[in-house]
Amino acid sequence: MKAKTAEASKAVATHIVLPDDTNTLGNLMGGRLMYWMDVIAAVAAHRHCGRVVVTASVNNISFNQPIGLGDFVTLEAKVSRAFGSSMEVYIDVWVEDHKTAHKTKCNEAIFTFVAVDQIGNTIEVPELIPESSVELERFDGALRRRQLSLILAGRMKPKDATELKAIFEDLT
Repeated sequence: MKAKTAEASKAVATHIVLPDDTNTLGNLMGGRLMYWMDVIAAVAAHRHCGRVVVTASVNNISFNQPIGLGDFVTLEAKVSRAFGSSMEVYIDVWVEDHKTAHKTKCNEAIFTFVAVDQIGNTIEVPELIPESSVELERFDGALRRRQLSLILAGRMKPKDATELKAIFEDLT
């Protein structure tokens, strides 16, 4: 199976925040943004492996600032690392003020997807080749995030988490 670049998985979607998308303060509801994130991340994961993908976990979502009614929201997703049958997908969320056209990164998220066959069995995915400095940083961080998730799920012993141990050894 041929390795692929993160750029090959890139998926972009833009939405306008409509009244049905907002809460009583006139801001985009977090659940609607999470739905948009899940969809765009699934597209990126599918582009990486070319197979059916399912959401395995939402590793992180940060809501750093509100997004208002009428704003344009652009989501950019790329696979940040592949592990056997799973892929970590990083989503950056940008808001464009509909009055000034000023764009600001306002949120980000990390989702994990698993590739499956027609009956739901996991299948292998291509390795990922990071190219830019941001892609390399996210690629390296993905292994630490995966090890932490496995420890918390009871599927890895802390003593076996070499990448996480290295962080704490550097602090001593």
